Amino acid sequence: MREALAKFFYQRFPFDLRGDCQVPPSCDGIKLSCIINFYGRLDLLSGILCSLVQQDLPRDRFEVVLVEDRGGTEAGRALAQQFSASLPVVYAPLTRNFGSMGTSRNHGVAHSRGDLLLFLDDDTVLLQPDFLSTLLGEFSRHPEVDALVPRGRASFSLIRGRYDFHETFFMTSRCTAYRRGVISDLGGFVDQFIGQEDVEFVIRFLLSGRCSLNCAGLEYFHPPLLVGNFRKPMAVGQSFFQLHRRYPVLLWLAVLANCSRHAPLYLLPGRRNREMGRFGIGFLAGVLASLFKKKGFQYG
Repeated sequence: MREALAKFFYQRFPFDLRGDCQVPPSCDGIKLSCIINFYGRLDLLSGILCSLVQQDLPRDRFEVVLVEDRGGTEAGRALAQQFSASLPVVYAPLTRNFGSMGTSRNHGVAHSRGDLLLFLDDDTVLLQPDFLSTLLGEFSRHPEVDALVPRGRASFSLIRGRYDFHETFFMTSRCTAYRRGVISDLGGFVDQFIGQEDVEFVIRFLLSGRCSLNCAGLEYFHPPLLVGNFRKPMAVGQSFFQLHRRYPVLLWLAVLANCSRHAPLYLLPGRRNREMGRFGIGFLAGVLASLFKKKGFQYG
């Protein structure tokens, strides 16, 4: 219903769907680029890198692009160097717009060379040693598909009480793969986005008529939805507020309403309702702060 409504508005009020990235062509015969953005949390980053070390895909067919925020750190460089002995690592520290995930994602894309781009979070874990090779096979078997969405499961290692809300198939940069041509045609991500830059990209992906495929045979693990405070959702709300410069007003209002729709759930019992409701309230507060020109919030 939401997708149909968005397309309805776009058909009547078309606009430029391109983001802010100039995507270079693929090169060097690399089939797949795994792009991971991080800052701090090197223990978690080691987890996803270890899972990539275990992959059975030949090392000359993929690369791992590591984008460290705030110009990089000595510890981040050292970890990238450590794993470069067993992985084809490209270390590309972010040089501008620190704290902006939109810029950081675009920076990773600009330094990638693969025909396919797999976006991963630093706290994602791939438990299947044939995950990457299976991913390539699925794209080969489905030439009509522009993106593959693996099955997400909640990880519990740090979660008391086994709270496990995780949307099974969710087009998010925690683990989604795209054809390079799609990222190029849509101009990647919007630089200004502090967080949920992947959600905004998916809006333009769907409006452009592209199609994705849910792939139950590919699985990843990621912590469940946790919203510790209002800081990140407020920053996300401020980012989406700025879309009024890009989106037609009716579509922009529909997107804001959709992103804040869970706010009333905060009043209901249950961990899932509280987490979703807290995000909705924070998002709405960020929009209102931007509307009334309050001082901005930054996440990162």
